[in-house]
Amino acid sequence: MQSPDLQRIAHIRDYCAEIEKTIQRYGTAFQVFDADADYQRSVSFCILQIGELAGKLTPEFRERTASRVQWAPIRGMRNLVAHNYGSMSREILWTTAVRDIPKLKAFCEEQLAAT
Repeated sequence: MQSPDLQRIAHIRDYCAEIEKTIQRYGTAFQVFDADADYQRSVSFCILQIGELAGKLTPEFRERTASRVQWAPIRGMRNLVAHNYGSMSREILWTTAVRDIPKLKAFCEEQLAAT
């Protein structure tokens, strides 16, 4: 049985994969993302869930992996999405989805493979 941290990492990986699938479905152009509220909501929900799960990782796990993942900004992004959705920068959401999420997914896969 996986530790609670690794169970959360598996869920984070799954939300990263959902973002990747959504991008494949809708397209890789920011202009499409910027114009489609459903696309934005889908990505935003996954980012919110990732931040929620990151906040539940143990302090020990976050400290041990801090050189690879910046957990505080991930949790901060969750708060921005949850509390400022109407005014959330779509550029920041997009950059997070296409630049940061693939790196986070790779990290999660490495952690899960190491067990």
